[in-house]
Amino acid sequence: MDPNTLSAHESLDLHEIINFKTLCVAKSKLMQGLVFDDDLKKLMQKDVDQSIQALTELQAIYQRAPFQAPVPESRPTPIIN
Repeated sequence: MDPNTLSAHESLDLHEIINFKTLCVAKSKLMQGLVFDDDLKKLMQKDVDQSIQALTELQAIYQRAPFQAPVPESRPTPIIN
């Protein structure tokens, strides 16, 4: 087995982590519209920025999966900017 390729269970675990982190980003972005405290908004935005960076790194690792779902070229339009 190629040491640079993920095994099946590692690929599935990574896929679940990416899905979970994506949901966390969406929830944080949506909740920012309900928050009135500036410090909390900044903290939530920092969480979103760090999560997007982590997702980018996780997707790079996911490229080593023996099987993968195609990543669409078009991305959905964000609800909140």
